[in-house]
Amino acid sequence: MTSIYILLILIAYLMGSISSAILICKAFGLADPRTQGSGNPGATNVLRIGGKLPAALVFVVDTLKGFLPVFIAKWLNIPDFWLGMIGFAAFLGHLYPIFFKFQGGKGVATAFGAVLGLSGQLGALLFSVWLIIVVATRYVSLASILAAATVPLFAFVFGYVGLIVPLILMALLTIWRHRSNIQKLRAGTESKIGKK
Repeated sequence: MTSIYILLILIAYLMGSISSAILICKAFGLADPRTQGSGNPGATNVLRIGGKLPAALVFVVDTLKGFLPVFIAKWLNIPDFWLGMIGFAAFLGHLYPIFFKFQGGKGVATAFGAVLGLSGQLGALLFSVWLIIVVATRYVSLASILAAATVPLFAFVFGYVGLIVPLILMALLTIWRHRSNIQKLRAGTESKIGKK
């Protein structure tokens, strides 16, 4: 069975490696998001450089990249720990995509999709924390960091023991990928949502 788990992890990583931001920007005739705005190939940066429609498409596709591999594995009755690692692999693919010279985004939408696939309850809690912080502060980066950090805690509280290690790995990498945002938040120079 371990070989099946490894195969599913590999497939999840390859799915995560499809950079929807780059492909959708190209389809809309926009510049490569890695060269514009924040330089991050993700929905928030696409919103800045291309508007709501391409950004929404990026968010949906990136979410599905995390959700589908986990959903399929769950249907195959894969144990929780391996489900978590499959979700983590999709997330890792988004961060370090093999198809795009390992230059990926910060993985927030893909992580959300993976968590939603792992547990609707955890997914709803993740989104709720993220939304509350965005509404209160208008900082997407702060919301993403704090939401990611709380998910392992929610997993512990609600008894998703097998998911805790993969979720901690996801949270740590999310924080690491937002390290420049953390510096800007501390300096008071981080961009708020709705501002160019």
